[in-house]
Amino acid sequence: MNRFDDAGKLILRLTVGLLMLSHGLHKLINGIDGISALVVTNGWPSSLAFGVYIGEIVAPALMVLGVLTRPAALVVVFNMLIAIYLAHSHQLFQLTKTGGWFLELQGFFLFGALCVALLGAGKFSLAGTRGRFN
Repeated sequence: MNRFDDAGKLILRLTVGLLMLSHGLHKLINGIDGISALVVTNGWPSSLAFGVYIGEIVAPALMVLGVLTRPAALVVVFNMLIAIYLAHSHQLFQLTKTGGWFLELQGFFLFGALCVALLGAGKFSLAGTRGRFN
């Protein structure tokens, strides 16, 4: 194991977790009416929209802290799959005017969280390397 592996895990956890958390805090402050509308439009109960708070506040906070890191990261992955399905599926194969993927940010959150789920928290976390969920 490289002596910098745990530092890399910390940086990845903090980057994905804090950036996702900022999206969740925005929704906490401004509400989730737009998400509720998307959920209802797809024939799902509007109460499912409240899951965004778990996927964009609770799970990222756990990732940042390094507690239940792997399950929290999987919740973020699930959250992003649902977000892509509900709000961005029409952009899945589109490029921006500058040649970038239209879903770069969503892809970063999805695959960054998947990496955290596979790698775990590392020793620079509240739970340390103890337990299979971290």
